[in-house]
Amino acid sequence: MLDPLLQRASRHRLLSVLMAMVAGAAVMGVAEFTYRLADEALQAERVRQAAKLDALRLSSLLTDAETAQRGYLITGHTDYLQPMRNAQAQIPEVLKRLSRQYTSTGWADLMRDVRARTDEKLSELDETVQMYQRGAHEGWRAVTSTNMGKEKMDAVRQATERLARYEEDRIGDERRAIFRALALGRYGVHALAVLSLLWLLYFLKKNEALHQARRDHARLLGEERDRLDAEVRRRTAELTDLADHLTRVREHERAHLARELHDELGALLTAAKLDLSRARRQLARGQPEELAERLGHMATLIDEGITLKRRIIEDLRPSALEHLGLCAALEILAREFAARSGWTLHLALDEARADAQASLAVYRLVQESLSNALQHAQATQIWLTLRLEGGWMRVQVRDDGRGFDPAAVPPGHHGLLGMRYRMESLGGTLTLASAPGQGTRIEARLPQPVAQDAPAPG
Repeated sequence: MLDPLLQRASRHRLLSVLMAMVAGAAVMGVAEFTYRLADEALQAERVRQAAKLDALRLSSLLTDAETAQRGYLITGHTDYLQPMRNAQAQIPEVLKRLSRQYTSTGWADLMRDVRARTDEKLSELDETVQMYQRGAHEGWRAVTSTNMGKEKMDAVRQATERLARYEEDRIGDERRAIFRALALGRYGVHALAVLSLLWLLYFLKKNEALHQARRDHARLLGEERDRLDAEVRRRTAELTDLADHLTRVREHERAHLARELHDELGALLTAAKLDLSRARRQLARGQPEELAERLGHMATLIDEGITLKRRIIEDLRPSALEHLGLCAALEILAREFAARSGWTLHLALDEARADAQASLAVYRLVQESLSNALQHAQATQIWLTLRLEGGWMRVQVRDDGRGFDPAAVPPGHHGLLGMRYRMESLGGTLTLASAPGQGTRIEARLPQPVAQDAPAPG
């Protein structure tokens, strides 16, 4: 569970970084784009303003020149000529700038007409001044009294006003373009701010979900840790109790074996020794009938001693398991229990070759299960099954007895616990299924190692 959580956190951080970069790039892009639009509009507006001012300046310079000429003609003072000379010096540069500004066909024709009218007006002003200076007063009065000068001035004035209105309109367009650029930047920034806010809300939501997942994961880890701690404590207590039980059982078995050797085998050997002493005395007295009786009694005692020896050895290590194999040993064991208890026995045993440790574990499992059934189950039928399934050996002992509740078994019953740990030590599992009135089923599954030294059943 931790790996997906780390992957989600990594993806979340990466997506957040990418979105922050995209948002930053978008803000910079909108700002740069609107700046360029506004700058272009401002540059165009400055050009338009300059053209408008040049148009108005042309009209103003001609007016100043005409006013200066009139003042000179009336007063004769040469001071009035300076404004006219200044106007004559500036007008060519103004006309040059206006000609560069208006290069399209329609406006070029207008500029040629303005230039011609302006040149004519300047020539007229210059000519009247020269006539005045030569003393040809009738001549300059005749020129100034005609409407030709006024017509030229009106034509230039109308043209410059037309240019000024045109530039004023274009200036308005450029200003509107500036406002559009500013509005675009404003709305773009607002939109990006809203999107950033929405992304922030989404990020906070996902971040909270991620933190909640981490808290849930930490809680689950804590619960799992507590469960494992409790399981370790329970298993430790069970193993401690089982180890103590096994120690007591080992000492009990040793005491039992010592008693049997001392009581039964000692009694048999003592009786045999007494019979041997009597046989010697009777042999010395020449009593063959009594000697034969004593020898027969000695043979019986020796047979009982051999039987006792076999029983003790079988309890310690079943010889059938070593000499006949697992299936035959299980069958003999089951039939012995059935003969003692009167059970109806159902056997289904596959031929299995297992190593000595696994064979002994299965044998003890079946022995303990049959012993429990004999002591507690009150059963009438027993099913013993040994199956080989996909590299596993499955052993099952089932009875039709009274059953019990496994959860209600009090501490101190070490048979099932010992069987479970014995199976787990060999890499297997043990399951117990029982309920009151429904019998008991004990099943073990063990990996089936190939026996290296186990003899074939026979």
